[in-house]
Amino acid sequence: MKPLTFALCVVIALSCESAHADTWQPSPGHSQVPIWPGAVPDAIPNPKPESVGPPPGRDWWPRANDVSQPTMTVYAAVGHNTGVAVVVFPGGGYQFLAMDLEGTEICDWLTSRGITCVLLKYRVPGSGPWWDEENKRRVYPKVQTALQDAQRTLGLVRQHAAEWYVNPHKVGVIGFSAGGHLVAAVSTHFAERSYAPVDAADKLSCRPDFAIALYPGHLWAHEDEDRATRDQTALSLRPDITLRADSPPTFLLQAEDDPVDTVEESLAYYVALQKAGVPAEMHLYAQGGHGFGLRPSKLPVAQWPRLVETWLGTIGMISQ
Repeated sequence: MKPLTFALCVVIALSCESAHADTWQPSPGHSQVPIWPGAVPDAIPNPKPESVGPPPGRDWWPRANDVSQPTMTVYAAVGHNTGVAVVVFPGGGYQFLAMDLEGTEICDWLTSRGITCVLLKYRVPGSGPWWDEENKRRVYPKVQTALQDAQRTLGLVRQHAAEWYVNPHKVGVIGFSAGGHLVAAVSTHFAERSYAPVDAADKLSCRPDFAIALYPGHLWAHEDEDRATRDQTALSLRPDITLRADSPPTFLLQAEDDPVDTVEESLAYYVALQKAGVPAEMHLYAQGGHGFGLRPSKLPVAQWPRLVETWLGTIGMISQ
C-alpha cells in the first residue's frame, strides 16, 4: 500500500471512530433542535453523556444511547405536500433509540409521500416501562419522561404548523416496539400535560389526530408472565394505558412470530380500542419477526407501508 493511500485510510478510520463516539446527528441538510427551551422537566441527576452506536464487539449502527437532552428533527414533505405531519417514535425498549431503522428510514418513506416528518429523539433509558434483565422484572418509572417529550413535540408541531406547511388538524404519530407503546401512551394521555407548561406550545393540543403502532410492546398486562402458562386469551391492557372514546383512530400491525413483543400486544390494544368505540384497523402476519421496519423482504409483511397509505386515505388524512 502506498504511503499516501495508507495515510488516507488511517484518517478515514479515525474519523469514523470519532463520529461513532459522538451524539447522533441527522443527515446533511437537517438540523435537530432541543424541544425544551430551558431545563428539561424531571431530569435525572448527573446523566451519562449521550453516545451513538452499539456496545463494543457488535456491528456498528446508529442507535442513540443515554439521551438526556431530547431533540426533534424536521423532514419536509417532498413534492406534493399533503399537509399531513407525523411525529416518529423509534423503538429500543426505552433503553436506546433505533434512529435509522425506525427513524430516518421511516421519514424518507413518509416525506416521499408528501408527509412532513418530525423525528423525535426522546429521553432514554428508563423513560417508559422497561425490562430490567438483571432482576427479571418490569420497571415503571415514577414519571414517564418519554411521554412528556412526545406531548411537548405534538404541541410544537402545531405551533409551527404554518411555518412547516402543516395542517394542525392532521398531525399524527407512528411508533415501533417501545415507540408503539409511546404511541398508545400519547393517544390516551392528552387531556393535560404530564409536566408543568412552559410556553405557548403547551397550550396547544397534544392529542394525535391519528396513531400508527407497529409491533408495539409493553401494552399487554400479561406479557411478563411465564410464556408456558400465561393465559393468551386474557387480553387486558397494562394499567398505565386506558383508552378514551376520543382517542385517535389507530392502525396496528404485527407479526405472529414476533419473539420480542408477541401478537397479544396488538390484540389487547385492539380489543380496548373496540370497547372504547375508537376506529381501529389491525393487520397480523404469520411471519415477519420483530424490528423489520422498511427493510426489503419477500414476506407479505413488507407491504405494510401501502396499507398505511391506504388507511390514511380512508380516515381523510390524504387523498385516495
